Amino acid sequence: MHLILTGATGLVGSACFHNMLTNNAITTVSILSRRPVPMAEGHPKVKIIIHTDFKQYPGEVLEQLKGATGCVWALGVSTMDVSKRVYEDITVSYPLAAAKAFTSLSESFKFVYVSGEGATTTPGRLTPFFGRVKGHIEAELLKLSTEPGYESLKLYCLRPAAVDPRFHKEIHAWIPKLSPGKAVGYPIALGVLRIVSSGLISPTRELGKVLVELAMSNGEPLNGTGVSGEGRTISNVGMRRLAGL
Repeated sequence: MHLILTGATGLVGSACFHNMLTNNAITTVSILSRRPVPMAEGHPKVKIIIHTDFKQYPGEVLEQLKGATGCVWALGVSTMDVSKRVYEDITVSYPLAAAKAFTSLSESFKFVYVSGEGATTTPGRLTPFFGRVKGHIEAELLKLSTEPGYESLKLYCLRPAAVDPRFHKEIHAWIPKLSPGKAVGYPIALGVLRIVSSGLISPTRELGKVLVELAMSNGEPLNGTGVSGEGRTISNVGMRRLAGL
């Protein structure tokens, strides 16, 4: 099985990459990245494809992705790190362009979009900017999968909550360092949530496993607690249920 991964050097991407490496059913992992990915060097089943424009997928790029049947789209950025315009561009334009291009790779292509808890396709006056934009791309991807010419696109949007790598030591050397402001506050917040509301935690080992398994699946709609959007949207509660937590 051949899968595509973006955002491989981020926290969620690192978790997915580790799962892909250790999953014997996956024979090829194509990582799309703007720059070399040191953590992937030396792994025989990994291909690094240097790609600088995530709005365009020329023939030579698609040729290298030929045979892929799924993608985990973990590429993203914080609203605190870029302007609103850039955030919308990265969050909406990039995955939408990829989903359109990747449908040509397989008769049943599974596109797994990493969204976030708080995203909503029905925003209200108090919905934060993050939730509006993430919800907007979820809606656009769901709409695309129903349009003529994109019948092969099988979409899943998964909404992690507080992503926690504490018990996933295999990726600790890979994950990016937190900014000075987050380096203190985020671990404290995770510690509190582990005690008072573990249901809001997204452990990276289990999160990565569920994301990759969705990309490897038959693409059928899901059901059960924590699933909405005609079986295509999975909340953190749904992710934890699928992971057996």
